[in-house]
Amino acid sequence: MITVQSTTAAGQWTTFDWWPPVGWWPEAARDLLEPGPSASATFVLPATPTSVHSARSYAAGVLTAWGLTEVGDNMELVVSELATNALRHGVRADDPCRRGPVHMSLVRRGHLVTSAFTDPGSSVPTLRYSGPLDTGGLGLHIVDSLSLRWGWSALSPHGKIVWAVLS
Repeated sequence: MITVQSTTAAGQWTTFDWWPPVGWWPEAARDLLEPGPSASATFVLPATPTSVHSARSYAAGVLTAWGLTEVGDNMELVVSELATNALRHGVRADDPCRRGPVHMSLVRRGHLVTSAFTDPGSSVPTLRYSGPLDTGGLGLHIVDSLSLRWGWSALSPHGKIVWAVLS
């Protein structure tokens, strides 16, 4: 588990150095906050097929350590979908701006936990409505249905952070 404290101002993070500073929380979910314990844990996912499984296992272990096992099953699904999207759409070996790892962070604030993924890609995550024969496209619907709120923000000079808050 990695706990990081930083004085970098919001908006100055890049996709390669973003780690959750102490007290970080998605701006669009600040109204959900209640007093309680705070903690963060970050995991770096290489662009390999086993990374999604590793991310799920890491999330389960962190939630167990925090005593939040009741959110574990839903968090594993959300982490699986967000990790898959970050690795599939955010990382490309043939593009110098889209090389590099994906960072996964879990941030606890009271009984809420945010799962946040940064990747070097610029594609915008959107809910899409797939047809009955499509083999994909439901991942963000799963995230939407299991989270209190989810969203994304661009990072400078490229990349993005996609997050979901669970209770």
